[in-house]
Amino acid sequence: MTTLWGGLEAGGTKFVCAVGSGPDDIRAEARFPTTTPAETLARAIAFFREQVDQLGPLAAIGVGSFGPVDPDPASPHYGYITTTPKPGWKNTDVVGPLRAAFGVPVGFDTDVNGAVLGEARWGAARGLANAVYFTIGTGIGGGAILNGRLAHGLVHPEMGHMLLRRDPARDPYVGHCPYHGDCWEGLSAGPALEERYGVKAETFGPDHPAWDLEAHYVAQALMNVICILSPERIILGGGVMGQAHLFPRIHREVQTLLNGYVQHAAILERIAAYIVAPGLGTRSGILGAFALAEQALADA
Repeated sequence: MTTLWGGLEAGGTKFVCAVGSGPDDIRAEARFPTTTPAETLARAIAFFREQVDQLGPLAAIGVGSFGPVDPDPASPHYGYITTTPKPGWKNTDVVGPLRAAFGVPVGFDTDVNGAVLGEARWGAARGLANAVYFTIGTGIGGGAILNGRLAHGLVHPEMGHMLLRRDPARDPYVGHCPYHGDCWEGLSAGPALEERYGVKAETFGPDHPAWDLEAHYVAQALMNVICILSPERIILGGGVMGQAHLFPRIHREVQTLLNGYVQHAAILERIAAYIVAPGLGTRSGILGAFALAEQALADA
């Protein structure tokens, strides 16, 4: 029999739930708004119960969540969304109710760590031991696999909040982030683009000046990551990166900023295959949740 995974992509705006065994076998899927913790988690549990009744038991459930979160299995607050600014969700136990309802292993991590795991299992980072995934949309987050394992430390990576160099003469906008002002998320996420120019970014044409500035900030962040983590591939997803013309701009900016310092053909000659779009398209997150479930069962 096929092993079935439950996957939950817990976003700040919507939850996506799915049951299946991989990219080519998604048996059922549901999306619904993120409201209160009690209501939203109850809807997720009801979805999985319905699928268990119809399809059979789940081997494990994986959750990739908005954060910050506690991903340390040894912590008493493992599986919690912690200090999120999202109203009502601070210190919310996500894993506990799922474990209680289904009695199976539950893997839990950030949504971006889940996405990079999914890309390593089935997508653009398949076969690589070191890769980084960024989502650039309503916010900016980064997940990493280093030497074949998801990156954790004191907590988990928060690469969207790295500080960048802003030239006030070129960009007088002081930033959107309520914590850091002009960090990467504060300068480059969707709300920053809208606030800077007064209209939504999806209305910009390919020649809008916003895109050269966006590419410059993204390239600064990627230069930092290349120099610190030395990934074998960088994957850029999220709504803002739906603008395909951004990729060549970012490629050129990264090469300009590195200025020949990192002497590797992947950057000097093949950068279009080094900084890429997700191989799983918009399904990196939910398939990453499947991969977290698979990992949770292996670790159980």
